[in-house]
Amino acid sequence: QVQLVESGGGLVQAGGSLRLSCAASGRTFSSFYMAWIRQAPGKEREFVAGIMWSGGSGDYADSVKGRFTISRDNAMNTVLLQMNSLKPEDTAVYYCAADRARRFDLNYDYWGQGTQVTVSS
Repeated sequence: QVQLVESGGGLVQAGGSLRLSCAASGRTFSSFYMAWIRQAPGKEREFVAGIMWSGGSGDYADSVKGRFTISRDNAMNTVLLQMNSLKPEDTAVYYCAADRARRFDLNYDYWGQGTQVTVSS
């Protein structure tokens, strides 16, 4: 049974940092594309960042480029999202997602339950 479990969300002031983790289990993800998707209140889900588990640099939405960094810890089977210089508009539920294809839409095979990130002004 595939599981993606997010952690690391919370409340932070604008300009602060948070690091999200996604622990993946239940299958081999070595050929998968791992992504972070977020959904702000009253808005649709949107792609934030993604990375191939096998390597390479990450992909980022324009709104987070230069502030967020996605990485993976192969030994821990974990995908990380380091979020710096946070803004109130980054407030959202952040979901970890996985798919066999590198994609920027929302049609991912697997999803986590989400973790809340709230940025106060």
